[in-house]
Amino acid sequence: MGTTRVPVGGPFFEDFKPGQVFDDAPAVTLTDGLAALHQSLSGDRLRLPLDHELSRWVTGRSRPLAHPTLVCHVAIGQTTAASQRVIGNLFYRRLQLLRPVHLGDTLNTRAEVVALRQNRPKPGRPATGMVALRVRVANQRNKDVLDFWRCPMIPLRDPAGETGHADSFDDIPAGIDLDRLAAKVPWGWHLPAFKDRAGRAGAHFGDVASGTTFLIEGRDTVTGAPELARATLNLAATHTDPAVSPYGRRLVYGGHTISLAGAAATRALPNLVTILAWRSCDHTGPVFEGDVLRTEVTVEALHPLSQGGMVDLHALVFADHGDGEPEQPVLDWRFIGLMA
Repeated sequence: MGTTRVPVGGPFFEDFKPGQVFDDAPAVTLTDGLAALHQSLSGDRLRLPLDHELSRWVTGRSRPLAHPTLVCHVAIGQTTAASQRVIGNLFYRRLQLLRPVHLGDTLNTRAEVVALRQNRPKPGRPATGMVALRVRVANQRNKDVLDFWRCPMIPLRDPAGETGHADSFDDIPAGIDLDRLAAKVPWGWHLPAFKDRAGRAGAHFGDVASGTTFLIEGRDTVTGAPELARATLNLAATHTDPAVSPYGRRLVYGGHTISLAGAAATRALPNLVTILAWRSCDHTGPVFEGDVLRTEVTVEALHPLSQGGMVDLHALVFADHGDGEPEQPVLDWRFIGLMA
């Protein structure tokens, strides 16, 4: 009797078509274990996910707030059936957390192909293309909790192939509607309780000045990168198999770098309550296991609310690859936080 051998892997660029939907990833319940893993890899100091009593007083729910970047990691991981062959995720756009997510909540994610564009050929390099995905995430009550666009770069099956895909990406939103975002906060939260119980250490919203740049002196070394990718169901082979990486080394999942940048932001602004949205996030260079990262965080704008306010933050991350060369820019992330 013959043996049937079936290769298992993700689609090449030729296999995508507009309107195609990927929604068969396992649903994921956010557990204390996932939260502990994320905390151990990021060292983030955001208070509500760490202080369950404070979270209860502020949010009114018995289960603590799930860290917003952990929510994003799980959602991204659930979309990677589409991007298993990714060379690199180029950008995220207009990511909005539509309602709070708490430990114990279960996430389901749907990714739709909205645009395809083949890259211009480069001498000596195999053909690649960009796949724009619209991602929507719902909880166990089928309530939308997260909405964003992401763009992985995917190789062609035929290294010299030509698909003709040349879609415009202009319809991918470039901005956040601040009035709409403000209407969703503070979600009935009691922000005065945050100020009362978190103490006066560090600046609150009224103490922060637009134009301030925080230079976080303590750098952080990237460790445990495949573990975060595996824990969040991330199937992108470049994060676990150096043979498929264009660099001949495992490429660190970009969300890992984002988590370390977020952790740096909580050192600069220890009374950041949560993250509400990402305006944009661009991976400007590769990150590898063992790289040492340095972060700068700039306050770009302030938006007062009836309680506290929203703060526009811009994080730039630079990597020391340990090769004796000057540090390189690797992340350009603009996001909006809530402060009491």
